[in-house]
Amino acid sequence: MKEYTDEYLEHIRRIIEADHAEEARKELAGLHPADIAELYKNLSIGEAEYLYRLLDEETAADVLMELDEDDRLKLIADMPAEEIAKQIDYLDTDDAVDLIQQLDEDERDEILSHIDDVEQAGDIIDLLKYDEDTAGGLMGTEMIVVNENWSMPECIKQMRLQAEDMDEIYNVYVVDNDYRLLGTFPLKKMLTHPSVSKIKHVMESDPVCVKADTPIDEVALDFEKYDLVAMPVVDSIGRLLGRITVDDVMDQVREASERDYQLASGISSDVDADDSVFAQTKARIPWLLVGIGSGLLASMILGTFESQLQAVTALALFIPIIGGTGGNVGVQASAIVVQGLANGTLDVRHFAAQLGKEIIIGLLNATVLTAVVMAYNLLTMPGDFAVTISVGLSLFVVVMFASILGTVVPLTLEKLHINPALATGPFIQISNDIVGLLIYVQIATFCLSHFAGA
Repeated sequence: MKEYTDEYLEHIRRIIEADHAEEARKELAGLHPADIAELYKNLSIGEAEYLYRLLDEETAADVLMELDEDDRLKLIADMPAEEIAKQIDYLDTDDAVDLIQQLDEDERDEILSHIDDVEQAGDIIDLLKYDEDTAGGLMGTEMIVVNENWSMPECIKQMRLQAEDMDEIYNVYVVDNDYRLLGTFPLKKMLTHPSVSKIKHVMESDPVCVKADTPIDEVALDFEKYDLVAMPVVDSIGRLLGRITVDDVMDQVREASERDYQLASGISSDVDADDSVFAQTKARIPWLLVGIGSGLLASMILGTFESQLQAVTALALFIPIIGGTGGNVGVQASAIVVQGLANGTLDVRHFAAQLGKEIIIGLLNATVLTAVVMAYNLLTMPGDFAVTISVGLSLFVVVMFASILGTVVPLTLEKLHINPALATGPFIQISNDIVGLLIYVQIATFCLSHFAGA
């Protein structure tokens, strides 16, 4: 990605302010669409619009798809539907769908009505019917398709015709007369089997494919598992619908990772650093309010423990250790589960096995941590046996509880089709703080009444 200095940006702004269109075109001529998009991010919307109008339609379409969704919407906000439709003519159908999905229904219909290529418009309408989080919502229809019964000369002729409208060729797909996917045709076979009678004799059968309703996260795992650059999409009876390319999958994986990271950090909706103050505040405040609520609840719990704290002030010293350790253990356990669910190394069907494994890990962690804290207490407070027992037993129980909660919650959320990343953030931290405090209060009350003076 090209980096722009303040001096260069000021140079571009002077060109725009002086309305030197030809000079601006020369500046843009040698830049990749992604670099032009990066340039726009450093300019005001008015300056970006000025430069955008100087681009040819094909480059403008490429730049549009390189922009972030919010920047893209700002740039086309005042653009006539006819102009947007002309740029869509230069986009693959999957990119066109990504663009149109951001608009409201009336704008979609108007733009689609201005697309000259009726077949392309029809493909876009068909793709808009799929959920955007499935293989169908991610696929494009640009691909080379040959019939199993074609001869090599006929196949090569058809491939040349189909390739004229394509920017990239990843695979050649072989179908039967009902358009059911049968295999792929390696281009190497054109050289090694030039006189073959029919394509079906040299095709590679049973290609890796996905159904249109397959979730995107499963599609991404298949791409990684089989080292694919493109994968065909079929319907429920095996008819070829389109193809997904690895760049589209990587974009989706990146966006999903960003969403999960924000969710785990207590941000309730997708925001960026350049979003408005109101948008960022709205995304952050829900979990902050929940945190305030949990803090007030914790103070109420401690209020019921006030007499014990006044009698044995040392108990208060260990409240941060109990709460902090429980939160850390819970987040660690949930992070492992969420990561396993995301990369396919853990299946929700193995719920019991994962829980059993985490219980063993929890026992080991709890034993080590409890031993360290009790040894410290025995050395520094040899006369406060009740405190030592209270803290040690509470810590052991809290670590075990946090380990179990950190495993059960994300697996349960996954079963309920709720993003399990929710379990790696404030939800687990707050739950462990409250429950850990309750455990500490109850155990300490019991120990003080039975071991005080021992």
